[in-house]
Amino acid sequence: MASNHIVSSSQSALNSHSSSPSPTSLQPSTYREYEPEEIDWDNLGFKVMPTDYMFIAKSCLDGNFEAGQLNPFGNIQLSPSAGILNYGQGLIEGTKAYRREDGRIYVFRPQDSAIRMQIGAERLCMPFPSVDQFVDAVKQTALANKRWIPPAGKGSLYIRPLLMGSGAVLGVAPAPEYTFLVYSCPVGIYLKDGTGALSLYVEEEFHRSALGGAGGIKSITNYAPVMKAMRNAKGKGFTDVLYLDSVNNKYIEEASSSNIFLVKGKVISTPKANGTILEGVTKKSVIDIAHDLGYQVEERMIEAEELITADEVFCTGTALGVAAVGSVTYKGKRIEYKISSETISQQLNSRLVGIQRGTIEDKRNWIVEVK
Repeated sequence: MASNHIVSSSQSALNSHSSSPSPTSLQPSTYREYEPEEIDWDNLGFKVMPTDYMFIAKSCLDGNFEAGQLNPFGNIQLSPSAGILNYGQGLIEGTKAYRREDGRIYVFRPQDSAIRMQIGAERLCMPFPSVDQFVDAVKQTALANKRWIPPAGKGSLYIRPLLMGSGAVLGVAPAPEYTFLVYSCPVGIYLKDGTGALSLYVEEEFHRSALGGAGGIKSITNYAPVMKAMRNAKGKGFTDVLYLDSVNNKYIEEASSSNIFLVKGKVISTPKANGTILEGVTKKSVIDIAHDLGYQVEERMIEAEELITADEVFCTGTALGVAAVGSVTYKGKRIEYKISSETISQQLNSRLVGIQRGTIEDKRNWIVEVK
């Protein structure tokens, strides 16, 4: 069977290019339903909203990746035997681009997402783009879709890099060809009700991951299995699920797509990553910010019973940001936490957002300018 190619719905198979064409030389996608001028930025929400361009690069025979190029946003074609379709050989990442008051555009910690993708790729026997290739692709995608970046303070451009086994394979084995793709969508507040407060249900039947598995990487295979537990929880009025460890069923790990923190006094605790918990970029950022603000941070095993005595609970993630938890339901008991502008989570969120938007100095080179 011939090796397949991923292409835009408006193009034939892609050819290798040493450099990406300028967006002005391409015809923007007609896939979308409306233009940026028609968007109500104050009520943007978090949903798929097709933009103009996406970036695509393919692996070469030596396992490295070609330079890649921008293409009009659109559907892609895959062989029915593609590794990602048959065996889930794929990874996702996420970062955001922000527009500042002066109009300049910045991306938050794309190099960390690149490194995390490399770690995941090694686990799934996939070649991967270099950090420079990854960051350049993210910047190209943001710049090509800059008219979709919300005004300062109104939201961000969510950027989704994908690495997938696009080559045809029948037996359980690594695909012969790989595609690195980056697309983007303008987004606002992640939570539909806009309050920023989560209500979590502690799941005791289903587990997100197990020791020795792939829970510590951002594999696409980690997300479909949580959907049933999420559906059940949301059917009961909860926002999300908080998972326990699969060995003892008593230590908290993380929510469906975010890390969790508990606060007791001046001490902030978060589950220690041991291969079953994703090392969140926002989580790492919040830990550094907490140290800057004088808080003690512990990464350790946390029993679910500690939720009962915690002063405060919050979650972190690229899509979510820093979100306070209003309540956690465990073993039929609802535990409620105070929500106010003076909580530690709000202090951390304010500092993080300030760094992302440029109102607070970035002392760790987290911010990368797109120009």
